[in-house]
Amino acid sequence: MDTARNRFKLRDIAPKLTQAAQEMAAVVLTGPRQSGKTTLCQNIFPDRPYVTLEALDMRDLAVEDPRAFLARFPEGAIIDEVQRAPDLLSYIQVDIDENWIPGRWILTGSQNLALLESVSQSLAGRAAIHYLLPLARGEVERFDSYPESLSETLCTGTYPPIFDRKLDATNWLQSYLATYIERDVRSIRNVGDLSAFQSFIRLCAGRTAQPLNYTSLTSDCGISQPTAKAWLSILEASFIVFRLPPFHANLRSRLTKMPKLHFYDTGLVCWLLGIRTPEQLDAHPLRGAVFETWVVSEIAKQRINEGEIDGLSFYRDAEKNETDLIVESPDGATLIETKSAQTASQFFFKGIRKIRKKLEPVLRLRDSIVVYGGDDAQKHTDGYLIPWNKLHSTFPCLPQQVFQKRKHADSIAK
Repeated sequence: MDTARNRFKLRDIAPKLTQAAQEMAAVVLTGPRQSGKTTLCQNIFPDRPYVTLEALDMRDLAVEDPRAFLARFPEGAIIDEVQRAPDLLSYIQVDIDENWIPGRWILTGSQNLALLESVSQSLAGRAAIHYLLPLARGEVERFDSYPESLSETLCTGTYPPIFDRKLDATNWLQSYLATYIERDVRSIRNVGDLSAFQSFIRLCAGRTAQPLNYTSLTSDCGISQPTAKAWLSILEASFIVFRLPPFHANLRSRLTKMPKLHFYDTGLVCWLLGIRTPEQLDAHPLRGAVFETWVVSEIAKQRINEGEIDGLSFYRDAEKNETDLIVESPDGATLIETKSAQTASQFFFKGIRKIRKKLEPVLRLRDSIVVYGGDDAQKHTDGYLIPWNKLHSTFPCLPQQVFQKRKHADSIAK
């Protein structure tokens, strides 16, 4: 395989996986289907044998005679879709305890709940768990061809096969959703009415970047709240959506208790909303919500690639004061607002300025950032204006560092 293709298939999380394999006996990599787990593991660990439990013969052997299955790989292996033989992990535990070798077993799976439950029961203290999500923007830009405009970026989404095989995003997303509903949903939980479940996903797409109101959602879908909660857990377990928690603190203002609903991939959101072209998205009333979801999911992906799975929230109070994202770190918290408009405006910081005053008594604040749909980075009295296509170079850096680097580069150019 040529060097360029290998370079494209390496991901930002690769150093974390390499480090984990040097410290722990097993490395578990989970994430949605088609996020690139198999390709990544085979590139990072090229000397490991590879086996997938999607193959019926291998799955039958792993289920019926796990000792014989593991005996095939005396030096360890990459075992794909390991959740299909959950009892196998108990035998891997015995093997590890008898012969601890760092990084001997690389285990992947695409069902979060089933896999992590089995790992927690059998491999606690023996395995490092990491998550591989669809591509972050910085990873997308490593391909020869990628969308350069904002609307095309939002419509295309971030699943690797679209870029690696240069596929039509609309056709691929349609097939992906059909396969997901027909196959993965059934394997995670017995959903009797797949048509109603598909309607449920579409309604969730229409509520992306909005507080999760079960009463409204169940009323529109015609299902009970317990069913809606169970179905949402399916979407979360298969890495389609995630809930962004509200910020809580001892403030005088009453804060919302409902989480916000976000999708990991805006291409799926657009397809579910019936948006097939960038032009359709430009005129769509939910364009701002789709953009907000893109920004939040981008930062979530970048943090997860760094091994950070917590520290994200949003602020909203009873007076409808709101900021789209709060990113907490040891250095302090960063407030982030999203504006899909392409033209910079001094009014972008109006809301975030108010939130900053409310949070200063209870939270050590670092920066205020507005991510917008334009192209020019600007430094304002109230914070930093960051173009959407520079977001990946801003996090996990400090905005000050980004501007200092730009200033230094400008001085060299002169």
